[in-house]
Amino acid sequence: MAKETKFYDALGVAPTASDAELKKAYRKAALKYHPDKNPSPEAAEKFKEISHAYEILSDDQKREIYDQYGEEGLSGQGGPGMNADDIFAQFFGGGFHGGPQRPSRGKDIKHSISCTLEDLYKGKTVKLALNKTVLCKDCDGRGGAEGKVQQCPDCHGSGMKFVTKQMGPMIQRFQTVCDKCQGTGDLCDPKDRCQTCKGKKTQSERKILQVHIDPGMRDGQRIVFSGEDDQEPGVTPGDVVFIVDEKPNQDFQRKGNDLYKEYEVDLLTALAGGEIGFKHISGDWIKIPITPGDVISPGEIKVVEGQGMPVYRQGGRGNLLIKFTVKFPESHFADEDKLKELANILPARKEVKVPSGLEVDECDMVKYEPARHQQTRRGDAYDSEDEGHGAGGPGVQCASQ
Repeated sequence: MAKETKFYDALGVAPTASDAELKKAYRKAALKYHPDKNPSPEAAEKFKEISHAYEILSDDQKREIYDQYGEEGLSGQGGPGMNADDIFAQFFGGGFHGGPQRPSRGKDIKHSISCTLEDLYKGKTVKLALNKTVLCKDCDGRGGAEGKVQQCPDCHGSGMKFVTKQMGPMIQRFQTVCDKCQGTGDLCDPKDRCQTCKGKKTQSERKILQVHIDPGMRDGQRIVFSGEDDQEPGVTPGDVVFIVDEKPNQDFQRKGNDLYKEYEVDLLTALAGGEIGFKHISGDWIKIPITPGDVISPGEIKVVEGQGMPVYRQGGRGNLLIKFTVKFPESHFADEDKLKELANILPARKEVKVPSGLEVDECDMVKYEPARHQQTRRGDAYDSEDEGHGAGGPGVQCASQ
């Protein structure tokens, strides 16, 4: 259940609303309160309110945080968000003005960063080189000398404009690069252009990012470098986001903050005690005593407290769960004296009691061989009976008494 419903109330939907319901509610409210259609101050404030609500609820990660902790929990989440006009433009292609608009914030760039379970246990730092576009340092992203660059009057600085053409009885309207400024959005005399960026306003830069994988991080967790994506004049740079990709481990499985391991123990240790040992994910060796009389059953799970994964940014560690399999002696184990000793030591055999009046079939068992015993077609069973093997199939012989 959501801690707060303020944003849901602004859009007029329930906290259980689907993405489709959120979009439908935003479309309806945005058309009603957009300043170009409803110029009242109250409508302008309402438009900002519903746009902010939709920005939060349409982002799965922000919505989850809001549902758990309310609006207070969203403080410090990522970089600057989209403004109301940007969100409206995504739905209606530039708003009521109909003119092309540049985004006020660039897109985020996402990279996967591969991590072993050992990396996520101990933590590590990875240095990654990033080639990015930055504003020209010599002209501060203007493209020319200060005061010599003017906004293009045809496209109003967007670099794009709409063109309408009539083709017979039909009128076609399409977007194209502004021919007056050649898509730059500005007009400047060639002699006043910046000599460093040649009027492009940006230049290339190589930057090294240090990505810190903290102990206890999980698969899918995000590491955000705010504003480190490409720069563009008039646009807030997007973020560079690294997503943790946890690789499987052949000895351990992770379940939240706990580690899970399967271990084969010999029959004597399982029955009479002893000790087990193995290499932990930390790189250290773990040795665990088995108390005599504390019998380990096949499939039983034991817990070693405090030997799991580190708890991310909280301290402490989860638990280590060990699921046991018991290795029994080979099938040729047939020392009669030892078998008699076992019979005296172990609990008595379970006696088979046959109800009176029933016929008894005494049968022999052999080792199962899939190629010999498995029947994949219904007709095989009838063929076997025709050959005289009987209903039990090959390998099992029964005699009635």
